[in-house]
Amino acid sequence: MIKNILVPIGASPDSFHTLQYAVNFATEFSANIYVMEVFNVSVGAGKSLANVEQKVAESSKEHVKEVIDKIDSKNIKIKIATYNGDLVDGLKDIDKELGIDLIIMAPRSNDVKEELYLGYTSGRIVKRTNIPTLIVPKGTTLKPMKTILTAFKSGILKRKRILDPLIAIKQKFDAKVNLLMVKTPGYSDDDLKINTALMDISSQLTLTEAPSTYLGVLEHLQAQQPDLLCVFRRKRGFFKNLWEKSTIPKAEFSARIPVLVLSVKKD
Repeated sequence: MIKNILVPIGASPDSFHTLQYAVNFATEFSANIYVMEVFNVSVGAGKSLANVEQKVAESSKEHVKEVIDKIDSKNIKIKIATYNGDLVDGLKDIDKELGIDLIIMAPRSNDVKEELYLGYTSGRIVKRTNIPTLIVPKGTTLKPMKTILTAFKSGILKRKRILDPLIAIKQKFDAKVNLLMVKTPGYSDDDLKINTALMDISSQLTLTEAPSTYLGVLEHLQAQQPDLLCVFRRKRGFFKNLWEKSTIPKAEFSARIPVLVLSVKKD
């Protein structure tokens, strides 16, 4: 079930496109939408933090309302959440309070460097939280996701519920899920064991060998032309070394279709 969707709003003038996609997506699932803007206020001696924080919070809410005014809300009530402090802490706090099933965001938020797929802000959201995230390229309009390519180097999943967003999307759009296991150097026999829940929802399984999971995925993105790419966020997973820094250059990963990142939580 996808009930609560969070959309982080950055300073980008195009952020309303992502929010419109999220609204269209939420309509399909009868989900709630929370729009979040994070600010960071600290004041020097002699100033009232409460007053400054209130003014900045009001300004942030006004900015979010301006973004909301640019879209067709389709009668979905969009709730605004502002947070003073670190972005990741704010996401975790809101998740703890509301139970966020999915974050929907653009690949880059405040960062305008064209060579980056994930900028500093969007990169931290994907890498430092355990909330499933749908990364939607700017300008993407929602269309039925009929084919989903799910790529991984290890088929081990400790919890079936990790797959909940993928299962919900599959059921909603009656999608075909194709599994792609990429055997990378140093793989173990355990990696080749595939979770039964993952097998149950799939139509086909392809095995390939490549230096990295991403390189293994590239040719299959071309061949299958899926509507959605699904990957897992774990230390030995899809982005491997990319998780160690907060940005991801397009030279190391990029996709022109939505990418669903499912988090394999630590025990």
